[in-house]
Amino acid sequence: MPEAKERLSRELLKKVRKIEIRTTRMVNEVFSGEYHSIFKGLGMEFSEVREYQPGDDIRNIDWNVTARFGHPYLKIFREERELVVMLLVDLSGSQRFGTGERFKTEAAAEITAVLSLAAIKNNDKVGLLVYTDRIEKFIPPRKGKNHVLRLIREILYFRPEGHGTKTALALEHLLRVTKKKCVVFLISDFIDSGYEKPLGIAARKYDLIAMKLSDSLELTFPRAGLLRLFDLETGTERLVDTSGAKFKKHIESRVGLSRQRFAKMMSKMGIDTIYIPAGGDYSRPLIRFFEMRARRARR
Repeated sequence: MPEAKERLSRELLKKVRKIEIRTTRMVNEVFSGEYHSIFKGLGMEFSEVREYQPGDDIRNIDWNVTARFGHPYLKIFREERELVVMLLVDLSGSQRFGTGERFKTEAAAEITAVLSLAAIKNNDKVGLLVYTDRIEKFIPPRKGKNHVLRLIREILYFRPEGHGTKTALALEHLLRVTKKKCVVFLISDFIDSGYEKPLGIAARKYDLIAMKLSDSLELTFPRAGLLRLFDLETGTERLVDTSGAKFKKHIESRVGLSRQRFAKMMSKMGIDTIYIPAGGDYSRPLIRFFEMRARRARR
C-alpha cells in the first residue's frame, strides 16, 4: 500500500512538472504581453504630488499642499494593477470523460496552469473554487509559483465527493466570499441548468469569462451499433442503438439546440465565452481570446 501511494505521488509530480513546462512556455511566448493589457486594474490609487504644469487637469489640484507652499500642486494617480483572478472549476462526473488526448479534468488542470502562471507573472493573486453538486474545495487567492503548482496538483489529484453539477451553488458561494471586483474564469462543460440568475449577477459584478469544455464524441456521436451508455453523474445505464439515422438526427438536433441556447444566453449577459476542445489543441482558442480582448482594449 505505501509503495502504491509513493508510485502515485511520483506519477503526479511528473504530470505536474510536464504541465508546468508546457504551459510556462505558452505563457512566455504568447500571453506575457497581452495579459497585462486586457485585464484592467481595480481602480486608481494615489501615488504622489508634483508641481502644477500648464495643461494639467485643474480638478486634480491638491489644495492643501497648494496652500502650504503658495503655488499649485497636483495629485498624481496610478492604476491599481494588482488583480485577483478566481478559477471556478467544475469537476463533476461528466468532466471525468475524454476520448482524445486528455480527459476534460486534465484539460481543466492545464488551462488552470496557463491562467495562473500568466497571473503570477503579472504579480496578481489566484484563487480556486472546485465544485460538483457541492462546494468541494475553496483555496483563497494568493501569489507565487508554489501556490500555482498547488492549484494544479489539487485538480489532478482531487477525488470529488459529489458526482452531479450545481453551477448555481458555486456562483452563489463566490458572490458571498468575494466582495471586490475580480476576474473570474468559469471552467465547465456546462452540462447543467438553473444557474442563469446567479450567472447574471456574477457577470455584472466581476469580469466573468466562461470556458466551455467539450469532447468530440459529445458533438458527433459515431454509428457503433448497440451500445450500453453510462451516465457519469447519475450512475444510470441505458442500452442504445446508435446505428440508425433517427438516433443520429436526434443527437445532432439536441447538441445543436443546446449550443445555440448557451451561446444566446452568454451573449445576452455580455459574457465572453471560450470553446475548448478537451482532447485537442486548447492553445488556439485561448490565443484567439487574448487577441480579441487586446483589440478591444486598444479600441
